[in-house]
Formats: sequence, structure tokens, C-alpha cells
Amino acid sequence: MTRNLKLRDIGLWLAVAVLAMLLGGCGRPPEPPWQSGELVVLTRNSPTTFYYDADDQPAGFEHDLVKRFADAQGWRVRFELVDSLDEMFERLGEGEAHLAAAWLTATDKRLGRLRFGPAYADEREVVVCGPDARLPRGPADLVGLRLEVVAGSSHVDRLREVHLEHPGISWEEVETVSEDDLLERVAAGLVDCTVSDETGFRVARNFLPGLQKSIDLGRDRRVAWAFPKRGESRLLEEVGRFFQEMEQSGFLETLRERHFGHIQRLAEADVLGILNKRGTELPELKVYFFRGQLLSGLDWRLLAAVAYQESQWDASAVSPTGVRGIMMLTSDTADRLGVKNRLDPEESILGGARYLRMLKEGLAEGIPDPDRTWLALAAYNIGPGHLEDARRLARKLGRDPDAWKDMKDVLPLIARSRYASQLRYGYARGGEARAFAENVRIYYDILARYERPYRDRIGFGVTSDTPLGAGTILAP
Repeated sequence: MTRNLKLRDIGLWLAVAVLAMLLGGCGRPPEPPWQSGELVVLTRNSPTTFYYDADDQPAGFEHDLVKRFADAQGWRVRFELVDSLDEMFERLGEGEAHLAAAWLTATDKRLGRLRFGPAYADEREVVVCGPDARLPRGPADLVGLRLEVVAGSSHVDRLREVHLEHPGISWEEVETVSEDDLLERVAAGLVDCTVSDETGFRVARNFLPGLQKSIDLGRDRRVAWAFPKRGESRLLEEVGRFFQEMEQSGFLETLRERHFGHIQRLAEADVLGILNKRGTELPELKVYFFRGQLLSGLDWRLLAAVAYQESQWDASAVSPTGVRGIMMLTSDTADRLGVKNRLDPEESILGGARYLRMLKEGLAEGIPDPDRTWLALAAYNIGPGHLEDARRLARKLGRDPDAWKDMKDVLPLIARSRYASQLRYGYARGGEARAFAENVRIYYDILARYERPYRDRIGFGVTSDTPLGAGTILAP
């Protein structure tokens, strides 16, 4: 009897062990990636790290950076999302992952329990307050404010330092992985202020225009990948060589521009305008933007962002220069596209979608996205001839004509007489084209955050080869 009971217990234990392994083997240190071929990375869901894009594909600055490193080594990557920073540091400290890539600052406290790789950014902590909050002018003014910060973050450590000089300061530590949650609470007036990384604040304020930066809270800190304190040095050495190569090749600068180069703030009225008109003007126009996506293969939210930048979704808009309609087409462009009535929203949107697709396809081969899209947007504003002038000028100046990070600097130069006289098509307002493309990028980010992607009736994204009307138009 006793023997059967023991066997049954052993069988139960084995079943539980097998189930644990099937569920992922949490707690077991992974094999070195040069043995397993897999890099295990802890990260968090946030705009500066890891998220899913409009096509439901993993994206983000940290995702792209880690993927580039793993590809260079011939490894695959397994990203594991954590629910809190405390969980991330505990799991990393126990060696449950090879590294953490989550826009982490290397504080003195963290250096006591973890190792950090080369810095790839500098970050500053800022106090961010809501629209109706009393704005502090210095650390002493934080006394009496309702303040929330992410538990386990470097901001808690910084507040403890400030608290030594100003004991009246108090705060609530919230168990959340992303500052986004707290920034939304601040914008809604549920709390007065929070402490945020400045990059995260700059991204969030284009979605939450009521946010206000009040004061800096300390010196800049370096951002780097974190590694277990105990572990082989080989991976850290490989990472060091990787970042050295990425700095020399310009890849890091390109990646920073792709993810953060357009987050300069729009006017508060512009952000409030698109957020308000999402509920008033956009619903009736969506069906036309969906059809524009079917026709062109371009994300309907990108087309809607162009339309908002051009006309604020006003189908009857007319400019002093004669362009008109929701997509602000010139008469020549409308004639080429077969648009008979530029003030008809459906005709204008479908015409604008075809035109943007033509501009994108007309660019030189080999230009990758998203740079290809941003260049096409600039051409939408000033015309393909002037854009090519700017690209030729970029070559003369030793800049990359295929990279938006370089072209956004060169475009304003074609409005200067010093350069315009050398151009095939002469003077053009290149600075306006740059502003146009950058604003569309921000509007697109806003719409991608709040509006779902369009899918055809089968549930897949459409392409430019999909005939108009082939899918059932569904509200996303």
C-alpha cells in the first residue's frame, strides 16, 4: 500500500515537471546562445522598447537593435515580456535570460546587482504634470503634489535622493511596466505629476497633448543593455564589438532617427484637432480610406494622416494656390489621375492614394522602408522633380540621398539661392516638405495608436495587387 502511494506521488511529480517544461521552463537558465543558437531577451512593452506595429509584427527600437545583433551572430531571438521592472531585474539576476533590452539606465544601484553593456543613448529624468496641476519650479515644489512613479524604476532611486534634501516629498510606487500608464493618469488629472524619461515623455505628448514638462530631475544617465552579474564575459564582449561596429557604420544614428527622429511636438491645437475629429469627421471618411488602401496597398491610416495634414479632413478645402479637396490635389495631378471632381471626398482620397503609391514606386530602387515612404511624402508636397534635385544635392554634399535622416537636413537647402541656382528645377520650399513629412509621421503614429488596421474579409492585410472592391469593407 505504501509502495503504491509512493509510486503514485512520483508519477504525479513527474507529470508536474513535464508540464512545467512544456509551459516554458521558467526559472531554468538558458544555454549560452553560441550553443543553443537562441538569444533570450527580457523586455517590456513601451513606445521606446518593444511593441506590435500596424501589421501586428514585433517592432520598436530595442527590438530592432537586438534583432540586428542576433542576426549578425546567426542566432534567433526569443523576447520575453515582463509585467514589472522588479520582475525583470529579479529574473535577470537569477540568470533566466541572457540580457535585458528595455531602455534601462545604468544607475549606481543597478550596477551593484547587474552588469551593463556599452551606452547607446543618454536619458534625462523629467517631472511631467497634467494640464491643471501646479507646475513645480524646483524639487522643493514637489512637496504636496500627488506624485506617482513606476515601481522599481530609476525614478524611485532619484526621488529618494531628492527626499533627503526635501523630506516633505511623498510619492506612490505603481506596479506597472511602462510609464505610459502613469502618463495617461497624469493627463486625465487622476494624479498631479509623474517622473518620466524625457524620450518617453516626448513620444507620449503627441498622444496626450495636456502633458507638461516642468523640471529636470538630475543629470543625464546612460542607456544600455543589462546582463546577469554572474555569467560568462563572452556575450558582453560580443555586444561591445557589435556596438562599436554599429556606431562606426552609422546604423545606430539611423535607428534612432527612424524611431525618435519625428517626435518633436506638434502644436497642442493640432494634436487636439485630430483627436477630436476622429470622432466627428473620420467615421464618414473611413470607407474611402479603406478603399484607398485596397487600391494602393498603403495603410489606410497613413492615407488618413496625409489627408489630415493637407485639409484637416475638410473635403471642400481650397488653398490660395488652387489645390483643393481633402487630399489637396493640383489640377494637373487630378487630370493625370483621372479625378474629375477634386471636392468629392471619395475621388480625392482614391486619387491621392494612387498618387502617393506612384511617387513611392517612382523612387530609385534599393531605398528601404520606412525611408522610402518618408521620401515619397516629401515628393507629395513639393513634387518628384524637386525631391530628385534635393537628392542630387545630397550626393554633392556627401550625404545619403536614400536616408531620410540626411534628406530632412538637405531639403531646406533647396530654398536657398546659393543652391537653388544649381538645381534642375530651381527653387522649392524644401523646409515645408520636411515639415509635411514629419507631421504626417506623427499623425500616423496617433492614428495607429487609436485606430485598428483594415483587414479584408478573410482577415489578411491587403496589397496593391488587390482589386478595388475585392474585399468587404468592414469597420476595423
